Amino acid sequence: MFVGDRDADSANYFMHDVASRLVNSVQLPTDGHHAYLNAVDNAFHLDIDYAMLVKLYGAPEGKTETERKYSSNECTGGRQHIILGTPTKKFISTSYVERSNLSIRMCNRRFTRLTNAFNKKFENHCHSLALYFVYYNFCKSIQKLFCNTCNASRLNEKTNDLRRYCIVMRLRCSKEKREL
Repeated sequence: MFVGDRDADSANYFMHDVASRLVNSVQLPTDGHHAYLNAVDNAFHLDIDYAMLVKLYGAPEGKTETERKYSSNECTGGRQHIILGTPTKKFISTSYVERSNLSIRMCNRRFTRLTNAFNKKFENHCHSLALYFVYYNFCKSIQKLFCNTCNASRLNEKTNDLRRYCIVMRLRCSKEKREL
């Protein structure tokens, strides 16, 4: 798991990590963040079909200023830019990663500044995300799959619950303390 800023160094690290895990050439769509332009080129060179989807936003219509204060702007459209290779236009979409990000935000209320769970400590942020990914991949049953994602991909044959992982983490932490 990589947690980083939305800057060029993090984009380069992330794209090199993705490139190192792929065997075949793929189509990669990203949002309009400019740090990805150099990062994708540096990591994949010319061996990728890369497109950028730049979304356009505008103020929501018919809402008062008070209602707009806590809501984001509405997406009014998008522009597809082909950067490298020959990506298929109908697959230039960021919907899957946006849905994943929504699931992460909804399950981790710490991303919302207006809650008691908000905390600026980076270490706590990383631990919270690690717990979420363990739960999502090894414990949570996905409705369309009728099992968790690890069972579906045959990485794990039994369904686990989060208590098992908490016990393992507690034992590992106590062992590390004794070694100090």
